[in-house]
Amino acid sequence: MIASLGMYDRPETAAANDRFWALIRDGLRARGIAAPEALTRGEKAYGPAWADPALVLSQTCGFPYRARLHGQVTLVGTPDHGLPDCPPGHYASVLVARPDDTRTLPEFRTARFAFNDGLSQSGWAAPQNHAWTMGFHFAPTLATGSHRASALAVAEGRADIAALDALTWHMLRRWEPGLAHLREVARTAPTPALPYIAARDADAEATFFALVEAADRLSPEDRDTLSLRGVVRIAAERYLAVPTPPSPEQIARSD
Repeated sequence: MIASLGMYDRPETAAANDRFWALIRDGLRARGIAAPEALTRGEKAYGPAWADPALVLSQTCGFPYRARLHGQVTLVGTPDHGLPDCPPGHYASVLVARPDDTRTLPEFRTARFAFNDGLSQSGWAAPQNHAWTMGFHFAPTLATGSHRASALAVAEGRADIAALDALTWHMLRRWEPGLAHLREVARTAPTPALPYIAARDADAEATFFALVEAADRLSPEDRDTLSLRGVVRIAAERYLAVPTPPSPEQIARSD
């Protein structure tokens, strides 16, 4: 069995995630659903694990959900992080630059753009869709592998601008002073946040209510650490309706 909560798992949140999982696990077992004792971490928590028939619960990004996983997994629910200017269960992408770089967003059209992954909603799709409303796209200068690495690339001068998940940006400002000085250039329009998923034959209702109950039972301290207000339902159609921009490879060829 596989269970993972790896999308916002970092040293400062790991213990709170473990306690959150323990509450979810006990709620699942009380509903007759077998669940592993502990979370899976590392590479086995992502990618192929999301489509594994042994997946009890995980969290993925909205882009891979609509591009690859829809129809292969069960959409369970969506966390509500209470992010500024976002409806419940939504998030945005934050575009950041160095504090001494005072360009407006349209002036970054030829800048060096860092992104975590070409299948990321907040790191790739949202900023490209946002830029397209202004008549340009960001050239895929540097693929970094993570939002933190994208922020670091900007801070170190290897890139000029990067797009970060708004919750990741909140966590970086909270726990990493070396990156908190970056300047927020713009925010994209909100889209549905990173969904909780389970295997295709999972009991969506029972799993959803186990999640809701666990979120409600978290201590105030753990809720604050995880920036978790609760768990909501967002229809699959809302995820599928988010526009998909050209891939990094397509944009590179067009340039």
